[in-house]
Amino acid sequence: MNWPLVKLSDVAQVNPRLPKDVDENQEVTFLPMAAVSESGELLVQEKRILKETKKGFTYFEKNDVIVAKITPCFENGKAAFLSDLDTSIGFGSTEFHVIRAERKKLDPSYLFYLIWNEYFRHFGERNMTGSAGQKRVPADFLKTLEIPLPPLSEQKRIATILDKADKVRRKRQLSTDLADDFRRSVFLDMFGDPVNNPKGWESKKLGDLCAVGSSKRVFVDDFVESGIPFYRGTEVGKLGNDEQIEPSLFISQEHYQQLKNHGGVPQINDLLLPSICPDGRIWQVSHREPFYFKDGRVLWIKSSQTSVSTDYLRSFLQRIFLANYNSIASGTTFAELKIVALKNLDILIPPDDLQIEYSQLMETAMKHTTKQIEATKEQAQLFDSLSQKAFAGKL
Repeated sequence: MNWPLVKLSDVAQVNPRLPKDVDENQEVTFLPMAAVSESGELLVQEKRILKETKKGFTYFEKNDVIVAKITPCFENGKAAFLSDLDTSIGFGSTEFHVIRAERKKLDPSYLFYLIWNEYFRHFGERNMTGSAGQKRVPADFLKTLEIPLPPLSEQKRIATILDKADKVRRKRQLSTDLADDFRRSVFLDMFGDPVNNPKGWESKKLGDLCAVGSSKRVFVDDFVESGIPFYRGTEVGKLGNDEQIEPSLFISQEHYQQLKNHGGVPQINDLLLPSICPDGRIWQVSHREPFYFKDGRVLWIKSSQTSVSTDYLRSFLQRIFLANYNSIASGTTFAELKIVALKNLDILIPPDDLQIEYSQLMETAMKHTTKQIEATKEQAQLFDSLSQKAFAGKL
């Protein structure tokens, strides 16, 4: 079925301006990047004075669709449909694009699933602008994006079908989230809150425990059609979230060997994380298959070369990032982790036997949750397939 393609700006507003008469001294509810889950749910909110927010603050209204401006958050599906938003006070952000559908032409729920679609995210990634460290989805890309526009009744039918499929996907995801909650609970019970350190553990700088750095630079001209997988922050973040990936970039075996001889490559139990990591997407390397990764956008903690348990260290960093990310990261536009900041992090050091016990518990827990994770991945793939069919007019 061939539906007409229309520019998004013809059927929706992109980043509507603040009203001219708005009171800049008012308190507003600010939505940071970490506040939106991959399921499109709002997790946390902050209170700020409007004039103290950064330039580019955009108000949200009920039934708006929001999507992350930056990489890797954009590719990871940071988007939400604000169908239940309480707009009794100002609500907005500087970190999300806002798309406001013209309700007589475009169904907001249909718009959300379209924006959330994996194909759209890959297309948006190819149109990002800016430096390697601060790539973003430009508003002009959204305004000129051509979207399939079936009749309004068909849009609502598609949205209803995807709503039902998404509920099944969320139930699968809930079981995985409960396993994550269990791991967090065990960590806090054994070691206490790492921010407050109620158990009085001694601490050491991360840089004194192990090497912290990144990779050697790989240039665009170095990529080949097939060979050794090359991971960016996007892929590493997904691996850190137990997601499957399909590498799209590769370097030759010869180049990989040169890099390995010159500066080494990650080993099992090393930690890799995107430089923008407010939600703690830390990948604990678990296989020996060769790969390489992007300098600057991915940070490398050589935890395989320290006596501290990698399971403990990964969980500790996740807790710290979730609690204090903005005080650790830096940047004039988006908070990004720097090597120096990571090296200076104070890491609490509980007794070795407690760390070993924690690792054993995590190993046991992972055996029980592996099937759940695989089922969640399968359901996500089915949902993506259904979405592709929906927007191709094949439902």
